[in-house]
Amino acid sequence: MIIVMSPGSPKAQLDRVVSRINSLGLRPHVIEGTERTVVAVIGDERSIEAAGLETLPGVASVMPILAPYKVASREVQKEPTVVRAGSLVIGGTSIAIIAGPCSVESRPQILDTARTIFRAGATGLRGGAFKPRTSPYSFQGLKEHGLELLKEARDNTGLAIVTEVVASEDVSLVSKFADVLQVGARNMQNYRLLEAVGRSHLPVLLKRGPAATLEELLLAAEYILDAGNRQVILCERGIRTFESHTRFTLPLATIPWLHARTHLPVVVDPSHGTGHSSLVTSMSAAAIAAGADGLILEVHPDPKNATSDGGQSLDFSAFENLMDVCRKVAEAVGRSIKNCEMNPVEEIALPGMPR
Repeated sequence: MIIVMSPGSPKAQLDRVVSRINSLGLRPHVIEGTERTVVAVIGDERSIEAAGLETLPGVASVMPILAPYKVASREVQKEPTVVRAGSLVIGGTSIAIIAGPCSVESRPQILDTARTIFRAGATGLRGGAFKPRTSPYSFQGLKEHGLELLKEARDNTGLAIVTEVVASEDVSLVSKFADVLQVGARNMQNYRLLEAVGRSHLPVLLKRGPAATLEELLLAAEYILDAGNRQVILCERGIRTFESHTRFTLPLATIPWLHARTHLPVVVDPSHGTGHSSLVTSMSAAAIAAGADGLILEVHPDPKNATSDGGQSLDFSAFENLMDVCRKVAEAVGRSIKNCEMNPVEEIALPGMPR
């Protein structure tokens, strides 16, 4: 149910409504918008109907939430959510660019990548320190050392760190280094992990599972929201179909469909969505034209020798070209991408690399 407060109702009246909801053993979620304040009530609707909440002072109306995803629904919050994490802003008129390698491999690799994408206009650095891989014999990531290298890259550039957490017991450790916690496609329905990141103070980027419906994606986001974390970013990264010309099928109709039903921002991963670096620029431009709030891209200094996902990773020159193309498309649809950074970042000597 949604309780809509009367315009200008004092905080004391809102507090009384919240107290009454708690006394019924229900969970209130207060959303303060620019035009109205609403309280989403989660629990047995029979208890809500019998509580007489519509008679409390300051209550304008009580309405059912029709969508199965309650807090994520636009029925509860009409204004789009804008997620902020350091240099990274997702939502609003600007388009966020998150870029970096699939896996953190070495200090030279991650620092060189961070400097390059920063200068090109990215505001977030992606990089896996913990890597869930299909084969147990594949590179599993540098783990805590990888997190330390990501922190050094942030200290050197100011880029917000987006990195994956693969288990609920790792949330505390990863949160010490990350600005955004990524829940990967394999873990979209790992409900214990969703609850754990929901209890964290950091924004969460939730990737769609390769066989998940959009309703299942929104219900997965609901686990995070219901645990108390309102900073959720949805990510379309492609789904499995009968097609074989790409690694996955990237359905860009997802973007306007989600925007019509949820206030949460939507980013697109054209690297995983296609699996081919030659397709990433075109699909990035198409995603922006379709209304994406951001892109998350795989960029590597030497894709042919990457430990993972080299075939879908852009090299530095291709990434800079992508940024030029995407700026033009963003401008055409009334949005913007951060301009190139004119002031060079501080150079740190790297083994085997010229200053």
